[in-house]
Amino acid sequence: MKYLETNSTNPYYNLAYEELVLTTKSEGDYLMLWQNDNTIVIGQNQNTIAEINKDAVEKYHVNVVRRTTGGGAVYHDLGNLNYSFITDEETGNKTAFQKFTGPVVEALKSLGIPAEVSGRNDILVEGRKVSGIAQRHHNGRILHHGTLLFNEDLDRAGEVLSVDPDKVKAKGIKSVRSHIANISEYLPGMTLHEFWDYLKKALAKDDLEISSLNPYELAAAVQLKEAKYDTYEWNYGRSLAADITCKTRFAGGTVEVQARTEHGCITDIRFFGDYLSLQSLDTLEASLRGCRFEKSDIAAVLPNDLTPYFGSIAREEILSLF
Repeated sequence: MKYLETNSTNPYYNLAYEELVLTTKSEGDYLMLWQNDNTIVIGQNQNTIAEINKDAVEKYHVNVVRRTTGGGAVYHDLGNLNYSFITDEETGNKTAFQKFTGPVVEALKSLGIPAEVSGRNDILVEGRKVSGIAQRHHNGRILHHGTLLFNEDLDRAGEVLSVDPDKVKAKGIKSVRSHIANISEYLPGMTLHEFWDYLKKALAKDDLEISSLNPYELAAAVQLKEAKYDTYEWNYGRSLAADITCKTRFAGGTVEVQARTEHGCITDIRFFGDYLSLQSLDTLEASLRGCRFEKSDIAAVLPNDLTPYFGSIAREEILSLF
């Protein structure tokens, strides 16, 4: 397994670097460990303004960046360690979460931490979340990445994120702060750098090959950062001045549809939420423009398999929004 580090804590560059590896390395298994400093990372399909506490973001000079995977917004600082697996997609296995979460859980268990996978995309320790995960597909390759809360500032995380009360209620918890924990609580005396060194060896399973990008690839990552990840349009620009809005929380996550209509037909439409999509919804949204805002018309256009767009949320559940 080839091992890469970005040698940066800049979130805009790190996500560009990760995307470059996914889209240009068509063969082989890759592992990345990396960190973002003082950053909110927004899920691919989320409405950024609704997910952040703008006053706190400005107060603490928090970076805000959108990733290309689904799921919810998370806070990163230098007490958080991110991991990425990039490898071939398995035929017939659209999500393959267990293939990637298993080694992470086993690595934590080997340190005496009672970790377990729970829910759609969480790793828990004694009922509290220490890791959130998400995936994306691209041309037969899959990116699976996640967070590992080691000694993050959990109070700062709770302050800068604006969490939907329905999500808190659905999880049966009093607050997000009470639902998350740091791994360091279970590893007294171990530093993050020691944990980092242990983890890369544990996840590679004695097959670790230190690698790096060449100068041309590094330059391309910088270019992608500037053209995409470090732009207002990418990070905030999905919002829509809608005249129709419908929002529902399903077992597979929250979905909000916003649409503009003229004479009963959709002129523009956006889907927002923390569902675990595997690819961009741009094509799906484009296919709905021009349709009547009626369930039967939309059903005639929607693909039968919506897993790449909405994860485990069923087609009938999506249609119920209309």
